[in-house]
Amino acid sequence: MFKIIFWGVRGSIPCPGPLTAKYGGNTSCIQIKTDLDYQIILDAGTGIRKLATSLFADPEVKKPLKIFLFLTHTHWDHIMGFPFFGPIYVPGIDVTVFGPVTYEDEPLEKVVGGQLAYRYFPLRRDELKSNLKFQNLKEGSMTLPGGIVISYKYLNHPVSCLGYRISYKNKVFSTCYDHEPFQNLFLQDPINEEEGQIAADENNAKITAFFQNSDLLIHDAQYTTIEYKKYVGWGHSTYKYAINQALRGNVKRLALFHHDPERYDKQLDYINKSFKEKFKNTKLNVFCAYEGMEISL
Repeated sequence: MFKIIFWGVRGSIPCPGPLTAKYGGNTSCIQIKTDLDYQIILDAGTGIRKLATSLFADPEVKKPLKIFLFLTHTHWDHIMGFPFFGPIYVPGIDVTVFGPVTYEDEPLEKVVGGQLAYRYFPLRRDELKSNLKFQNLKEGSMTLPGGIVISYKYLNHPVSCLGYRISYKNKVFSTCYDHEPFQNLFLQDPINEEEGQIAADENNAKITAFFQNSDLLIHDAQYTTIEYKKYVGWGHSTYKYAINQALRGNVKRLALFHHDPERYDKQLDYINKSFKEKFKNTKLNVFCAYEGMEISL
């Protein structure tokens, strides 16, 4: 078994309500479910609260829980669910949190665990009962017990942010969200313009190579092409860019992700239908991710 389950698909801020009920209003959280005796989670957005309830109730999940939580980065919408993640309060549960930090003098434990302080929350980090550990990540890879290989690469975002490539049983699942295309920073500089374009193209090619031949790619698609013109530098992508990247990378399935909080269900329905129709005769299956969606690889 190698299954991907979406518990939160929104970007920036939770947006619950009747206009977002179908695709969901929780921020980023993804479960990787396998037949091994530990759990892998990507990001601790608000969706992680419901995931915790599921882990406790699921008879297929081995107890006591052993959890590897991989953060793409430490922006608020990707860590704000952490204080509400039930397993961190339970004795005997092992939780290891991996992720990048931008400032070396503030380790991951301080950035994420620092939410558990009286000024923000009724409990402190020292009051947690689980076996909780934090490990800072830079670019690299690791092999988890049972043969799961996880590689991680820096993306283009205002803080250090990692994309993940997870391989298991000859299947590959990758993420590329909270990322925008590398730009030529020297467009108005005739001396360095050519070198700037070469650098941007090289870095964009490296990102494509990272998720090359993935069976499933979850890619940032927060903006339309018109919207993006107002938000260059904010660290997010367009639908068009996500699809072009998936085509260049020979990806089989593309999940459009990190939906803008102002993108309501009717709009996502239209986008979903349009892309399914446009690419129905190609090798690429394009769709909008929604809370509760499960994909078996």
